[in-house]
Amino acid sequence: MKMSRSLAVAVLAFAALPALAAAETWSNASLVDTHCAAKDKVAKDPDSHTRDCDLMCEKNGFGIFAEGKYYKFDKAGSEKAVEALKASKQDDHIRVNVTGTLAGDTIEVSSLELAK
Repeated sequence: MKMSRSLAVAVLAFAALPALAAAETWSNASLVDTHCAAKDKVAKDPDSHTRDCDLMCEKNGFGIFAEGKYYKFDKAGSEKAVEALKASKQDDHIRVNVTGTLAGDTIEVSSLELAK
């Protein structure tokens, strides 16, 4: 079966859409491990969640509470979160600035830094 030229161009354009997704930034968002983010207490007050608990639960991955919702990080983002937590002296109120591409409810993180 021969594919028409216009159909081939349309298929290629559709396949390229994820690469064209614009990066977004979330500023001063609460960083919480995925396990604890599901707990009502943490969801209601993510700033009370501690750095030590984040590090104990690091194998579960990370994400942020922003705009009233929890967004999970991809694997690279979770690795960046662990690095930031290990470098931090903050006990709680762990806030970060994140840049990445949102795919569903997961952020493909390109950069993460502790908020000041």
